[in-house]
Amino acid sequence: MLLPIHIAAGGLAIVLGAVALSVKKGGTLHRRSGLLFVYAMLVMATSASIMALRHGIADGNVMAGVMTAYFVGTALTTVRPASPWTRRINATALTIAVSLALLAIVGGVRAVTNPGLSPGGVPVRTIAVMSFFLATVLLLAAIGDVRVMRFGPLRGGPRLASHLWRMCFALFIAAGSFFSIRERVASILPEPFTTGRMRALPILLLFGAMFYWLWRVRVRRALPVLVRNDSGPLGPRAK
Repeated sequence: MLLPIHIAAGGLAIVLGAVALSVKKGGTLHRRSGLLFVYAMLVMATSASIMALRHGIADGNVMAGVMTAYFVGTALTTVRPASPWTRRINATALTIAVSLALLAIVGGVRAVTNPGLSPGGVPVRTIAVMSFFLATVLLLAAIGDVRVMRFGPLRGGPRLASHLWRMCFALFIAAGSFFSIRERVASILPEPFTTGRMRALPILLLFGAMFYWLWRVRVRRALPVLVRNDSGPLGPRAK
C-alpha cells in the first residue's frame, strides 16, 4: 500500500526539485515549488523508512529516509525566522545528524574489508566509500547546526547557501535512489535512458545546478531572499 505512495511522492519530488532549481530564485513559483518539494520529500522519506523496517532497523533505506527528512527539514528551518519551534527542530536535527554519521562510519568500516557484492549487485567496498562520504556530509551539516544554535540564524549569502545545498543533497538522495538501479529506470523510461551514462546525467545536472547557484550566492550577496512576508507560508521576511 505504501509503495505507490512512495513512488508517486519520489517522482513528484524530483520534478518539483528540478523546477525550484530552474526558475527565478525568490519568485512565487520558486517558493511554491520548493515548499511542495519539501512535503513530497517528507512523504517519500517516511514511506521508504516504514517499508524498510520490514527488513530490520539496520536496513540502509531506513537511514536514507531519515537522512532525507533531516536535510529537507533543516533546509526549511534555514529560511524560517528563529522561534522556539525552529530551535527545537534544530536541536533534534543535530542529534539525528550525529547519530546517522556515526552509523555511516561504523557501516563503512565493516564494509571496507568485504570484497563481495551487495544483494543489489553493488560492490560492498563502493558502499563503504559512499558511507564515509555521507558521514562527512552529515558531520559538516551538524557543525552548521551547532553554529546556528550558538550564534543564531545565518544571514545573507551563508543563509542562502545552507538552504541551497541541503535541499540539493536531499534531492540527490532521491534521484540517486532511483537512477542508480537500472531496473527501476527501465520500469518507467524507455531503453535509451537506462544506460549508465544516461542514468548518471540527472545527477551531474543536479550538482552542476547546485554549484552554479552556490557560485551565484558567493559572488552576488544580494540575491533575492527566499521567504515571504508575514502572510506567506514560510513566515515573516528576515531583516
